[in-house]
Amino acid sequence: MKEVTEKQGYFGEFGGSFVPPQLQEVLDRLATQFEKYKDDPDFNREYKECLQEFVGRENPLTFAKHLTEAYGGAKIYLKREDLNHTGAHKINNVIGQALLAKKMGAHRIIAETGAGQHGVATATACAMFGMECIIYMGKLDMERQALNVFRMELLGAKVVSVDQGQGRLKDAVDVALQDLVDNYETTFYLLGSAVGPHPFPTMVKHFQAVSSEESKRQMVEKEGKLPDAVIAVTGGGSNAIGAFAHYLGESSVRLIGVEPEEAATLSKGTPAEIHGFRCLVLQDEDGNPAPTYSMAAGLDYPGIGPEHSHLKTSGRAEYHTVTKDEVMEAFQLLSRKEGIIPALESAHAVAMAKKVAPEYNNEAALIVNISGRGDKDVQQVFEMFTSET
Repeated sequence: MKEVTEKQGYFGEFGGSFVPPQLQEVLDRLATQFEKYKDDPDFNREYKECLQEFVGRENPLTFAKHLTEAYGGAKIYLKREDLNHTGAHKINNVIGQALLAKKMGAHRIIAETGAGQHGVATATACAMFGMECIIYMGKLDMERQALNVFRMELLGAKVVSVDQGQGRLKDAVDVALQDLVDNYETTFYLLGSAVGPHPFPTMVKHFQAVSSEESKRQMVEKEGKLPDAVIAVTGGGSNAIGAFAHYLGESSVRLIGVEPEEAATLSKGTPAEIHGFRCLVLQDEDGNPAPTYSMAAGLDYPGIGPEHSHLKTSGRAEYHTVTKDEVMEAFQLLSRKEGIIPALESAHAVAMAKKVAPEYNNEAALIVNISGRGDKDVQQVFEMFTSET
């Protein structure tokens, strides 16, 4: 495939838009409106006011003294997306897209969710802006994240169970995209991760980049320099691309993505098309998306954002896997050492920090992106512990 520019929806060979003509017209209009508003002073003023007054930004860059002592080597700083309203990074993108939907005159919002955090954030924004909200969620994920399902319903959303396929995130995306095709004239699809056809990956990155915009300034204020490395978990890729965005041009900063061993898309995937875009995909022997499973529901996706695919193949970022046992150890350690219970997704990044920190001396500094808090996972972890005893 010919290499084209990011503005056209490509990152190297990855990205693009492979959708029916009817849906392409919808996406073209969305891309035009996004380009119109993303640099509009009034739009950005309203967006920043929402982040400050509703989300609670900016969130801190917290020095993890006890975790640093436990791991040895570099100082570890935690970018605290867990302190956002609704408990995760998802709200950054949701507020931006919901404002865009409002500007475009949409009244019906649909979304997909895996771990439920994007669904909760979308339901929250729709309640605030007075919009109808439909959330598609895999049947298995609804069982694992029952508390988040209740939160979404409490906020006024209709949560639709998807039992086709594996009943997980990929299948929820399938159904949401079909809804958009069927109802494109009245519906805005508020996609939660840096995946999908153009302009979604670029749009999600734009709104999630607030994380690295803050952390870059905060690290300079605290350490007088840029971080030596930034570590973030990758599922679809939204929190990691936001954590990396303002460091992409800083060659001295290592960008380290972390995957579950059971769904190692960037480590084991091959180029293919999924959900209307091209990326690295875990495929079975017949070339279909392979079944995935992670104890962290938000990481159950056989593809990955096109920009992450390009960062991997170009060598600008590195991607590694961690095991379930390493994640559980990190989940407990951060809770006990720092009083911060992370989401299971975020615990993957904490687990990777144990491997990276000792590579440096104590003059170095790492940022670990804590993409969400662990309220949603405590019952699941409790059941995992009790089943083992």
